[in-house]
Amino acid sequence: MDDTLKKNMIHTFRGELALAIAVTINSFGVVLMLYSSAGISAISSVPFAFSEVFSNISLGTWTYLFQGLLVLSLMILRKKFIPQYLFSFVVGFAFGKLLDVHELWIQALPHDLPWRIFYFIMSYFLISLGIALSNRCGLPIIPTDLFPRELAQISGIAYPKIKISFDVICLAVTAGLTVFFLGHLDGLGIGTILAAFTMGKAVGLIGNWLDKRCQFVSVLTE
Repeated sequence: MDDTLKKNMIHTFRGELALAIAVTINSFGVVLMLYSSAGISAISSVPFAFSEVFSNISLGTWTYLFQGLLVLSLMILRKKFIPQYLFSFVVGFAFGKLLDVHELWIQALPHDLPWRIFYFIMSYFLISLGIALSNRCGLPIIPTDLFPRELAQISGIAYPKIKISFDVICLAVTAGLTVFFLGHLDGLGIGTILAAFTMGKAVGLIGNWLDKRCQFVSVLTE
């Protein structure tokens, strides 16, 4: 297949729309995975643990506090102030608010075992797709997605390895917090562990699929 034909097969999408879709489906995916009883996603396990230990503050609020810490860490690693990272925190704030919104209605869904299996599979796919879209939208993205992407660039280590390592560290912190303060593991399940060790690869595969079919343009890339 010649280059002209390949180019004609690639569709152009607005990065702004891709980011809006990513934030919406990622927030829903996180809540849906938790509702599946398979455990919360690794990227939200740390704020979830804090919301369980200090329950007077909502999951959404703990989420954007955690995201703020990630943004600050990236600036320290970069050794300079990066305005785009602050816009990323704004996106993260919207993500946190959507988590609280989804938690208000998610209980209306059926909770039988076949449904819970379906919820986990769907949430795994939605989160992986949302992260892949975020990484390509050309705009500031959710800090929990931004952190492994930027760390991969800073360190020169492949993204899937950074993503998996980040998720596993999040799980370890969550386990430590809940066991120490609550006396038992909370929020972590077989689905959480499975996602932590495989989602980096899944994001990479979906990203490669998108790269062959789509290109994203935004106000920052035009």
